[in-house]
Amino acid sequence: MSSTPKNLENPHLFARRSFLGALAGGAAALVVTAVPRTAHADVQSRIRSMDRGSKGVTFYLELESAPFPAPGAGYRDPTVIVYVPSHFRYNPHERLPVVVHFHGINSTAEGAMNGNQLREQLFDSRQNAILVVPQGPKNAEDTSFGKLQQEGGLSAMLHEITVLLHTREARRALGDAAVGHGSERAHIGLVCLSTHSGGYHGVAGCLQHGGVEVTEVYLFDALYSDTEVFRDWVIKGKGRSQRHRHKLVTYFGGGTTATQSKLLRTQLEKAGVKCASEHKEGELSRGDLTREEAIFVQTSLSHGQVTWESNALRDCLFASALPRHIRSSWFHDKDSSRPIDTRQEKK
Repeated sequence: MSSTPKNLENPHLFARRSFLGALAGGAAALVVTAVPRTAHADVQSRIRSMDRGSKGVTFYLELESAPFPAPGAGYRDPTVIVYVPSHFRYNPHERLPVVVHFHGINSTAEGAMNGNQLREQLFDSRQNAILVVPQGPKNAEDTSFGKLQQEGGLSAMLHEITVLLHTREARRALGDAAVGHGSERAHIGLVCLSTHSGGYHGVAGCLQHGGVEVTEVYLFDALYSDTEVFRDWVIKGKGRSQRHRHKLVTYFGGGTTATQSKLLRTQLEKAGVKCASEHKEGELSRGDLTREEAIFVQTSLSHGQVTWESNALRDCLFASALPRHIRSSWFHDKDSSRPIDTRQEKK
């Protein structure tokens, strides 16, 4: 779990320095648009390991389209973690719904996944989607996400994941939760991006250059900068249907994230975006979380707790446009103030 990003109190300078460092290769910078052709054995070997349990299968992949290595950056770890819940069932009409989470500074993909209970919250939401957690700068005060901030980077990573999840080894491990339809590899469907803390810069880069239509974004005490990117993205989808609009949820405590969240709400309301906010968690109903285009939640939780302590990610997923095939009582009495339930920290 990442600590409060002290360098982000000067977010514009820090984000610019991180981004320029990632692109230091200049004209030689790599633009990832497709997965290189490899032999089947080589593709299979990119599944480094997997964990199987009653709640699903977690794959530890080494991808050519991972954020790193990247030109001009010193990070070398190509890990991308993919979790497929046991209740997942692939539907070719829905394609493959995906939640991509960007970890914060001074953290790792695995540390964020475990510390923020990302798998558990997706499982509890009962949504029919998979979770992807790419490894960014490892235990570093750096907001860059390498190749994911380059043209087509997110599209390339998600495409490579569908290739690996369709291998014999992955399909055997997943059983009924296999990703794909018979001999046909899955195609990417609805995409949601999530982040805690300094991962905001990677999300913003994907909104600008990812090559994939993103439907929803969840910022957990993470709106330090790139506010204009999130503003323009939300406005671009204003007034569309739930599955095609651009929905933003931002949780914030104090300091920079509070200031930027209030600024963003003012700008979005001026542009005619339907916004909702609460000064104490639970004031908004579950219906409000579902209907509105931009939602601003002030939280009293600490920076490290905001993603998981009150099931924030789970509730964002419940209220999302993601498909669900399992019944849930979450929407019972949906127009009353929603109850806040907490979860135990994973030991």
